[in-house]
Amino acid sequence: MIAFLKGQFVYKSPAVAYMDVQGVGYEVNISLNTYSQIQHLNEGLLHTVLIVREDARLLYGFFEPAEKEMFLHLISVSGVGPSTARIILSYLKPSELARAVIQGDNRTLEAVKGVGKKTAERIVMELKDKMAKSDMDVNILPVKNNTLRNDALNALTALGIQRQAAGQAVDKVIRENPEISVEDLIKAALRSL
Repeated sequence: MIAFLKGQFVYKSPAVAYMDVQGVGYEVNISLNTYSQIQHLNEGLLHTVLIVREDARLLYGFFEPAEKEMFLHLISVSGVGPSTARIILSYLKPSELARAVIQGDNRTLEAVKGVGKKTAERIVMELKDKMAKSDMDVNILPVKNNTLRNDALNALTALGIQRQAAGQAVDKVIRENPEISVEDLIKAALRSL
């Protein structure tokens, strides 16, 4: 349907971006990995997937085609919806996820919030052959930002985590490592929840 959007980034947060494409504004749900790559850009291209539900039309965008491909693989797994797929891709790079699936590393997948033992096993079982055939390598740029705490907190709440719990986790991680990037902060906070 909508394969990609190319335009200006009007608003960016770790969970959502608004894109102006020739005067039409699109709200695009993004992963933390995509945010880290578009954060300093004023314009660009996002590879998109349109999810049509009974009550909504949701657009998911990815900076790299490999991340879009991994998202499509994940939502093809029984019991994994777009929100869970986005959380997984916020926590793991596509190459890390592919490696975990190929190696049958259920524990890496279980460490992601919202992914239980059975879901992790299903992901590995259903995607192992597909991942073995594809070669994914995505580099994530470090993120430095004055609004580190707010960006991390907004991303965590957008991923469905209660604001109070997210705030406590973010504050704990910042106390332990004040020079952390927003991407690593969110990952560490997800681990501690």
